[in-house]
Amino acid sequence: MLPVLLRLSFTTLWMQLLLYAVAVGVVASVAVNGWKGTLGPVDAETGKEGPAPLQDKLWRAVGFAAAGGFLAYFGLKYALPADAFPGGKGEGIPLHTYGLLLALGFTTAVAVAARLAQDEWRRVTLVPGRGWVDTEGPQKREQVMDLAFWVLVGGLVGSRVLFVLVNWQDYARDWTQVFSLGGGLVFYGGLIGAGLAAYLFARRHDLDFLRLADVCIPTVSLGQCLGRLGCFSAGCCWGDMAGSHSHTGVTFPGSGLAQDLFGQLGRASSLAYGSQAGDGRFVVEATGQVLHEWAPGAVRISDWVAQHGTTLPVYPTQLFESVGQLVLFVALLYARRFRRFHGHIFALWLMAYACLRTTVELFRGDVERGTLHGLLESLGAQGLAGAVPLEAWYNVSTSQFISLCMFTFGALLMARHRPAGEAAGLGPTPSAA
Repeated sequence: MLPVLLRLSFTTLWMQLLLYAVAVGVVASVAVNGWKGTLGPVDAETGKEGPAPLQDKLWRAVGFAAAGGFLAYFGLKYALPADAFPGGKGEGIPLHTYGLLLALGFTTAVAVAARLAQDEWRRVTLVPGRGWVDTEGPQKREQVMDLAFWVLVGGLVGSRVLFVLVNWQDYARDWTQVFSLGGGLVFYGGLIGAGLAAYLFARRHDLDFLRLADVCIPTVSLGQCLGRLGCFSAGCCWGDMAGSHSHTGVTFPGSGLAQDLFGQLGRASSLAYGSQAGDGRFVVEATGQVLHEWAPGAVRISDWVAQHGTTLPVYPTQLFESVGQLVLFVALLYARRFRRFHGHIFALWLMAYACLRTTVELFRGDVERGTLHGLLESLGAQGLAGAVPLEAWYNVSTSQFISLCMFTFGALLMARHRPAGEAAGLGPTPSAA
């Protein structure tokens, strides 16, 4: 497990100038891509795309450059020291395994979704002088590539908002920490934010949202398959205590043991270690049973962690979900050939992922993800919170509640479009001979 692959430092003038040059180059490249990617009007008769208006190119390039400059500003502020950039923190650029795999998952999902969109809207037309040409597929492919930017923004905002909501008691003391670079992200919040961004994009560009969802939703599982491997490397979203005799238990290192790619101390502990280091509960090491009071054979979790430099063995729930997401991605790609209405694959994904996530949540051990117990505590209802112990089966997590809503919505979508014969359990209605 490598929380940090390597860390680049910018303490010398030449390294600082190099970073500035890279930042300018990235912003310029983003602007150029925005300029070149502007779509022109399509001739209805020939299907040939005309040149894009200059004003559209300029607005798109400026928008892309502004977004790139915004990100570059925060990157420079974080990496450079105060004497090289106003308000700089001098943290350098740590290459986190989590961020790398998350970015790889997102770009892979976008590339696959773009290709699926091109095949979905493929329309071959005989164009004089050009032969048979796909007049619609490439345009939809470019639209999905444009959609990716807004999905990224919506996903980041949504995941951050939900993280703050489920950890509101931590941010209520100082609401300005909501905008800090620290903190975490929540997948379901990102999914909701990205889904809202996709819906608005589809409305604006006159796309059938359910058809678009059928194309793109399987790639969400592909991206999440890689993203959960990043969670495993960072030690977040960890599982419950597995017990020392469990064959599936894994341990996550603290800062004193966590190394980078070159065997150097990475200066960052896994998130699971940081959580258990402050956990005052007790655990029976052999069985993994967690107790709120000391009992014979039990040890305080924080004491055990401080002594060993790693977490207690926990279930690798990140790997459980990663494998499940890969299976879901492959299954939905296969199911596309049997879909009966726009939204069919979308509904199947909502129901299947809800079941997968609810099952994985049964093995989760990070109370930071938000539970009914934590919600009651944050609302000041200490008495009710005490009636819902952390380890109780009915102490459902935020993700389990959202999964229930997702499954219900997917089932309603399936029922709404199911033919009458199928709804009665008779299968598809045969056509007249």
